Amino acid sequence: MSARTPGTAPVRGAPRAELIADTALALLAERGMRGLTHRAVDEAAGLPTGSTSNHARTRLALLEAAVRRQAEREAAVLAPDELPDPAGDRASLVDGLALTLHRFLTGEAHRALLVSRYELALEATRRPELRAYYDATGARFRDLLRGLLRAAGSTDPERHTLSLVAWCDGMLFACVAGSYSTEPPTRGELRAGLAELLGGLLDG
Repeated sequence: MSARTPGTAPVRGAPRAELIADTALALLAERGMRGLTHRAVDEAAGLPTGSTSNHARTRLALLEAAVRRQAEREAAVLAPDELPDPAGDRASLVDGLALTLHRFLTGEAHRALLVSRYELALEATRRPELRAYYDATGARFRDLLRGLLRAAGSTDPERHTLSLVAWCDGMLFACVAGSYSTEPPTRGELRAGLAELLGGLLDG
């Protein structure tokens, strides 16, 4: 596995900043927020004691590094370049969105990446300074969806983006940490749900 492969397992030989951030995400997925400490990152990454503190001196700095790396890793999973031109064929847009969701739900490493995201999101509700950073790194994903919906003919891209994000996030949470975690939907089922949602948003 290369250092840039989406997932949560830290990769020996990766640049130290990436190794530290990847290890932080792995610890969040495996142990939760309480299990994330500078010392734990050093130990799990096989680094000399104090290495993580030298890179991120405070807990907030370590969390910010984790959020930044989370966004990079999720972008690799989402692969926005694979999405078709929504101005051409809505069915292709639906299929592209279904593909990205299905990719998250069918790979163990990708599912773990979602768990680390949920840990960071909850921590951001308690740390206003982290919330601002968390929201800023997520803005590019919202901007991408807003552009896709606008090109697809949305008359209210901002409101429709909220609805689409809420649907996708709800689906991912339900199938990774919620009551549907043992039976994730097929790609066809995701496609059908997205087609219904976009039909209601764009044709309503």
